[in-house]
Amino acid sequence: MRQAATTEELRREIATLPRPLVLVPTMGALHEGHLALMRRAREAAGPHGTVAVSIFVNPIQFDRPGDLAAYPQPLADDLAKCDAEGVDLVFTPAAGGMYFPDRSITVTESLLSRHLCGATRPGHFDGVCTVVLKLFNLFQPDAAVFGEKDVQQLAILRRMVRDLDVPVEIIGYPTVREPDGLAMSSRNVRLTPEHRADAPRIRRALEGARSLLQFGERSAAPFLAAARKHLEDSPFLRIDYLELVDAETLQPIAQIKRPSVLATAVFYDDVRLIDHMTLLP
Repeated sequence: MRQAATTEELRREIATLPRPLVLVPTMGALHEGHLALMRRAREAAGPHGTVAVSIFVNPIQFDRPGDLAAYPQPLADDLAKCDAEGVDLVFTPAAGGMYFPDRSITVTESLLSRHLCGATRPGHFDGVCTVVLKLFNLFQPDAAVFGEKDVQQLAILRRMVRDLDVPVEIIGYPTVREPDGLAMSSRNVRLTPEHRADAPRIRRALEGARSLLQFGERSAAPFLAAARKHLEDSPFLRIDYLELVDAETLQPIAQIKRPSVLATAVFYDDVRLIDHMTLLP
């Protein structure tokens, strides 16, 4: 497995690697969800193509300094996991190697980011779009794989490559979960034992709300009320947002007439977790 720590090293390595090249952008603290993305990337690249992984805790997408400071960065373990998965190239830049001190250009999305995480994390998706576009410019990948857990991020990145004519195929991969239903996240390791035991209620709240479909319910309010009640039964969590939005536009809806997404973010102390459920009319 090859490794590059600077943009100059990365360009030299990429010039010698076979195509297609499929990129898996990550912020490290890799878990089984990330490894599943790498396996999907290998399927897309084929046995003779290149699977590349970036490990970079992107400072400009964090809206809370404490969250950035606490984000786990077990680089040696991450590299060992990439090697075990047969990754061909890993890019591990320092923050100073990705951004100029006087940088003045940011990529901004103005519609799909109005709600959900975009509303409660100011500037978050500006940071995501900026770093992903930089990675696309550096790697020049044929495709990139992202998890569907962050449904809003996936939609925004698809919109970015469409609107800016970026020649990269965006491949989504289903959310990978723990046996008890909790969506895998690098932040899960920061949960206390009590909070970790309680966190599967996030999935149960969404599933319970979705069950209203079988009784013919299509108005948004009952779905939101059902999910909120289950979440608020917890003595530990605080709801950041709970919304029902159109699956394509990500705008709030009053009636389920098209594929829709019931999405939530919650806090356990300062640990923020997200999850969503697709609802079909």
